[in-house]
Amino acid sequence: MSITLCRAVPGCVLRGPAGVWKGRGVTCPFTRNFHVSPAAASQLVSGRWINTFYPTLHYKGSAELSSDKTHSDAHCLSSVLSARGHGCLFPATASRHLLASTPPLCRPHTSFSSARPVLSRRVVLIGGASEGESCPGRYRTRSFSGTSDSQDHDDKSDDDMKKAFQLMVKTGDQEGAGTDANVWVVLEDEKGRATPRFKLDKILYNDLERSKRDTYKVDCPEEFGRVARIRLSRDSQGIADDWFCDYIHIEDRRNNNKRKISKDHAAKTVRNFLGSAYIKENAAEEKTVYFFPIHRWVAARNDYLFDEYGVCLPQLDISLEARKHDLQKKRESYKYIVHAPGMVAQIENLPSDEKFSEEYYWTFASEKVSLLAQTKFIEWTTSKWNTLENLKSVFKKSLGEPECIDVWKEDWWFGLQRLQGVNPQVIALCPAIPDNFDVTEETVKGLLDDLTLEEALKKKKLFICDLEITDNLECKDNRELASPLALFYLNKKNELMPVAIQLKQKKGPDNPVYTPNDSPNTWLVAKMFYNNAEAQHHQALTHLGYTHLLMEGVVICTHRNLSPSHPLFKLMAPHFLFLLAINTRGLEKLVAPGGWVDMCMTQGVQGIFELMKRGFDRWRFDREGQVEKELESRGVLDPDVLPYYPYRDDAIPLYNVIKKYVRTVVTHHYDTPEKLTGDWELKWWREELVKPRDNNGVGLKNVPGNDEEGFTSVDQVVDAVTVIIATCSLGHAAANFQQYEQYGFVPNYPGILMGPVPSEKKIYTEKDIMALLPDKRMTLDIMVITKLLSSRGTNSLGNFEMQYLYDPVGVQAAEEFKKDLKRLSLDMQKSNIDRQWKFDWLDPTIVPNSISV
Repeated sequence: MSITLCRAVPGCVLRGPAGVWKGRGVTCPFTRNFHVSPAAASQLVSGRWINTFYPTLHYKGSAELSSDKTHSDAHCLSSVLSARGHGCLFPATASRHLLASTPPLCRPHTSFSSARPVLSRRVVLIGGASEGESCPGRYRTRSFSGTSDSQDHDDKSDDDMKKAFQLMVKTGDQEGAGTDANVWVVLEDEKGRATPRFKLDKILYNDLERSKRDTYKVDCPEEFGRVARIRLSRDSQGIADDWFCDYIHIEDRRNNNKRKISKDHAAKTVRNFLGSAYIKENAAEEKTVYFFPIHRWVAARNDYLFDEYGVCLPQLDISLEARKHDLQKKRESYKYIVHAPGMVAQIENLPSDEKFSEEYYWTFASEKVSLLAQTKFIEWTTSKWNTLENLKSVFKKSLGEPECIDVWKEDWWFGLQRLQGVNPQVIALCPAIPDNFDVTEETVKGLLDDLTLEEALKKKKLFICDLEITDNLECKDNRELASPLALFYLNKKNELMPVAIQLKQKKGPDNPVYTPNDSPNTWLVAKMFYNNAEAQHHQALTHLGYTHLLMEGVVICTHRNLSPSHPLFKLMAPHFLFLLAINTRGLEKLVAPGGWVDMCMTQGVQGIFELMKRGFDRWRFDREGQVEKELESRGVLDPDVLPYYPYRDDAIPLYNVIKKYVRTVVTHHYDTPEKLTGDWELKWWREELVKPRDNNGVGLKNVPGNDEEGFTSVDQVVDAVTVIIATCSLGHAAANFQQYEQYGFVPNYPGILMGPVPSEKKIYTEKDIMALLPDKRMTLDIMVITKLLSSRGTNSLGNFEMQYLYDPVGVQAAEEFKKDLKRLSLDMQKSNIDRQWKFDWLDPTIVPNSISV
């Protein structure tokens, strides 16, 4: 006989070790009008698959019964049996009444031992066998909207309770974020009155799983006021009991209020940003929506107590012990490691919640596959390109032409690369010609308009790029790398023009100074070798070292010392998204022996790590970290000195918009000196930022404040947080997103050249130039990887993937931040109309929130 399980009908049954019902035939405890024979019941043994259906919805599927005997004394199945051919237990009208919502997709259940009711009636076991019932035990029914493990809840009369609130619980997207544990919530109002302890559990539904939003209805006493705080706890039941909770939104549905929290809250890609409109609305007397950001792994047997908005300094936290426990667990997960002397602090093992989301991972992977597919027709061989035109033709058929492809030989373009290329932080005012730079009046004769060399220096018309940091750098396979000096002249048209290049630091007969007066190809080759050296500096320091790796230590330090409830954690967290994950993956795939850097950069892995060590010793938090001070240190802050400098003109206002946003939030939370001095987490954070790397610290130099007191003013905190957010956003954007435009056409900005640094002024043919370029296979690797690296990974700045700040001041600051960014974007678009060459890489619509690629 075929057995049917009608899961639309609720019921509690006693279960024996051999199956669901044992003993004689089973009578339905509700209607007592249908009998299942012992033969039929005996087929329901553990592990047996049975057909299921919903009479009203014609839903079909299957569910597996467990062999678990733990709860054999009282097993709530919320189902009863019928035998095919004997009719249904309830008529269709009764089924419609009992069925509260569309059933979930049927799946194998490992256990039915916990109640997951979503129906409108509940059955409670209250004693022994009832007369006329062959199933031991008797039952009573009562109205309910959810499950609670509190007996007090069951004993309260319906008159004293009111279905008042709807909870939306969002589980995180981290690996292993979902849970099998039992989770409970208690709501408290401003007078301390509490709802019964409510279990987040639905019948026949796998709730609290990764990235899911689940809704629950909660009863409350009639006199319950506004929700002021929530208590959150869980046990350690189930195979996977860990749980990462993003947030809990509570909607007050008393007085028939049916407004939804967000019209898009169910959309998978929407992060449910709640803005000032909700905040203003809920400032009214009848508050309707409450926001409780959690943003943490909820530990078993910790009783968490959260105020609304979930943001507070440690000395004001009402759940201090749980806060301390969470930080201790974080320190166990976020540990430093320094892979080699002189290198920065990095993550020892990538925590699971720092890994890429599934959506992001597959988007990134599919993008790479797509790029490879676009170049599939090209002959992937180790043969050389025949001519420059032959090389150019590849781009039209594959990834698209970089805009520089027709101007890369021009001197004005070489000057623009210093002002708006991927490495615009090298050019500096030249107050005097360095002693080791063999430039004389004769060298630059006819290249300075009508000025002498001395006059050009006095009038601040000369600028220099000095890459002495690459001198004597040991590269892979003993490749030779230049350590050049390049001199530029600001002509009457305010164009920055190269006038001299020396490819090595020590002057001598084997180290000539090249000028535009040399033969065109000789001068072109000198510019190519300069760009080749600067490309090593760009990848090792400006890009990877000074953004990715320095900020990795900051991210680790922040997780170890600032609670997720800390306002500074919430302020910085959106800018840390996927940073640890991309660094881990990047080092494994790109910066590893035999990887992309090893094969396609002159320095290779050996050279790039040595160059990083040199650069880390020079980086200062209060100089390189702050845009204006960094520009000032190079003498190029003043527009009267260098009128055309797109990087400067866009970076400064963007940095200031970020600083304004940071200041609004920071000054709100530190509105008294006592709050600043009493914040021990802030002090811990600064201490570890400056602590030496060989002593379990980040090793940053010149962080504001002092070792005894930490930060001594709010301005110092504002500066520190602004530097971090700016580095993760505008700093990385300036160095990263035009990589394909610069590197893609290899002669323009060659990551590798196949030959020694020139030691004489020889005449080069096109064939000689082509011999310097990498082969076809390597060229295509450079094209694909730089194209991939130039893609944006996260949302535009201010459009946060996850909302952390829910308090009115934080929300208003974030919205004002977005408005300021929009206004700035319009200004930058107008500026680009009159620029020599479009520069939109710091447009806020292009700058992402974080370093994720």
